[in-house]
Amino acid sequence: MKVFIDSGDVQAIERAAETGLVSGVTTNPSKIAQTGRKFFDVLKDICQIIPDHISAEVMAEDARGMVEEALVIKEIGPQIAIKVPMNVEGLKAVPILEKEENIRVNVTMCFSPTQAMLAMKTGASYLTIVLSRMDAFANESEILVADTMTIKHNYGFQTHIIAGSAKTQNHLLACARSGVDIVTMPDSLFFQMFKHPLTDIALEGFEKDWAKVPK
Repeated sequence: MKVFIDSGDVQAIERAAETGLVSGVTTNPSKIAQTGRKFFDVLKDICQIIPDHISAEVMAEDARGMVEEALVIKEIGPQIAIKVPMNVEGLKAVPILEKEENIRVNVTMCFSPTQAMLAMKTGASYLTIVLSRMDAFANESEILVADTMTIKHNYGFQTHIIAGSAKTQNHLLACARSGVDIVTMPDSLFFQMFKHPLTDIALEGFEKDWAKVPK
């Protein structure tokens, strides 16, 4: 399961990337707005850190506008994939970008297995299920992830499934059990994965015992 950092904070992304365990970054208008910086400036900085995958979102409402916007964004770096919304116009834009423009597409804001199936049928490189938004409405996100993975394998779809905006380690565990391809998370959750109180207790004990060893 690949780890993507979900952020527009360049310094946070850089700290996480330094571990060597981060494979990509996802952004959205809200993440960029939080930085107080220009959209293209933020993307250019992230491109200097992340070589493989950066998902950046288009804001046009029709397929033609999405394609035009995507072509401009893609000029920033070859590692950029374009996020389009899970709606009719977004899915119309997918084959144009994927097949005609050779641009990877990430269909985002998917909240049902049937939506997921439609997105995968377009040939999108990526599909994002947003976990935190589902959980906010008492929908069981782990069931949707599992159903989506079943549909993918049943029909041999090549789309990479992204479990987006994970907020807890239980989210991460459920995704790993389902065999999801990629999970996105804030840097705070990423660094939380390194920690466990039993690890701290054991290391503290080793330090105390090491101090007793004759030097």
